[in-house]
Amino acid sequence: MTSNGISPGYVRTPLVQKQIADQARLHGIAEDDVVATVLLAENAVKRLVEPAEVAELAVWLAGPGTGMATVASYTIDGGWSAK
Repeated sequence: MTSNGISPGYVRTPLVQKQIADQARLHGIAEDDVVATVLLAENAVKRLVEPAEVAELAVWLAGPGTGMATVASYTIDGGWSAK
């Protein structure tokens, strides 16, 4: 048996999309600027994580070739945690 975690950054989901207007008001900026200026300010890769990318990692972890990949957290955050 294996046990792993997936630690994503901001994923393009309805929850994140709903936060954009609130963040724009809070920071006094245009909604179009929120993703780059607020959400991804510390990211090396300046885009949101796509749900399919998280799913692909989960499928890989559940696959037959990962029996020795265990007790780990796989970060998928565009480099935010590497700062």
